[in-house]
This record gives sequence, structure tokens and C-alpha cells, in this order.
Amino acid sequence: MPFIIPSFGQSSVHENGFSSFQWKGQEFEYNRGNIVLLKLIDFSSNGLTGNIPKSFSTMRGLRSLNLSRNSLTGYIIPDIGKMEVLDSLDLSHNQLSSKIPISLAGIHTLGYLDLSNNSLSGKIPTGTQLQSFNASYYAGNDGLCGDPLPKCPGDILRPSTTNSKGNMNEKDDVFSFMQEVAISMGFGFIFGFWGVIGTFIWKKSWRIAFFNLLDAVGDWFYVRIVVFVSKWRRD
Repeated sequence: MPFIIPSFGQSSVHENGFSSFQWKGQEFEYNRGNIVLLKLIDFSSNGLTGNIPKSFSTMRGLRSLNLSRNSLTGYIIPDIGKMEVLDSLDLSHNQLSSKIPISLAGIHTLGYLDLSNNSLSGKIPTGTQLQSFNASYYAGNDGLCGDPLPKCPGDILRPSTTNSKGNMNEKDDVFSFMQEVAISMGFGFIFGFWGVIGTFIWKKSWRIAFFNLLDAVGDWFYVRIVVFVSKWRRD
């Protein structure tokens, strides 16, 4: 498997496209054109210091990067998301600070991530697969917060906008429905009541006929009651 020594130590670039590096008293040389073949870098527990080289973001074919248990400082390179096929990333037990770059959440192939025991801070990017990793892989970063770690102070104080909006919309719908029912009943009463009363007021013949009908109905009920009472007494 191809292996490369990135620029942690002293290095020089030659005009012929080769780069040489001083590593543990020995000089290594490689052709930069072969960098696309690189699949694995493991420099764990080597006492490395300084920042993570930005050139790592150019290693588009890299699948595993392990820089754990060193003394690296600075921040996680913002362009780390360009390493699109990275499957494993271990930066634990260093002195890295600042926030987790949002571009890291764009590496959809990432199956293993360990950022524990650094000095990272801020909120873990929400709505990404970064929240699916175990909380232990973020432990030891006192400034980190958000799922899967405890909520950030701002999230605890801020009410859930989704729930509040949902409740407000539901209340508005109920209130609107009740308004429509009240208006409909009001118009129904007005048109029904005044439609009948108005007709009686303006049409004298209809008014006389209506009261005659009421008298006839009253007489019918009276006769029926008298007949029923008479039969009940005879029985």
C-alpha cells in the first residue's frame, strides 16, 4: 500500500517534481504525481507538533487518516470535506482547538470518527451524520456541545420553534373554524328569523293564514286529548 510522509518535518521541493523529507535522520523522496494512489496514513503516537498541513485536503483518494496521540495544535483544516472517500478519521488525544468544520459533515463515507481529548469547542453540526457517532468519540472537549453530547446553553434556553409554531398553527385553525361556525349561525338566524317575521309583517294574508293554522292545530290537539282522557276514564 502506498505510503507518504507529509510535511511535518523538514522538506524541500525539487524542480523535477520530486519532494524530499527529513524523517528520523533519513531522507525520503516521492513523486507528487503518485499522491492520488495514497490510501492510508497512520502517524499515531509519534510526538508530532504544529498544525495539520492544509495539503491533506488534496489527498482525494485517502480512506484512512490517523494522527492520534500526538501534540498537534491549531484547528481541523476547513477543507477536510474535500477528502470525499475518507472512511476513518482519528484525531484524538491532541491539542486541536476551534470548531468542528461543517465540511467534515459532507464526507458521507465516514464510518469511524474520533475527536476525543482535544480542546474543540462550539456546537456539533446539526442534522448531519456527525451526530450519529457515540458521545465517547467527542469526550474530553469541554467546549463541545450538541447531540450526542448535552445540549448547548442556547438550545436549553431557546424554546422549540417547531413545536411552538405547530401549536400556534393548530390554535389558529381551531379559532378560525369557530369563527366560521359563529358567523354561519349568525347569518342563519338572521335570515331564518327575519325571513319568517318579515313575511308576516308585510303579508297580512299570510299572517292571518298562519294564525288560523295555529288555531286549527291547537283545536286538533285539544280534541285528541279530550277523546283520550274520556276513553281512559271509561276503561
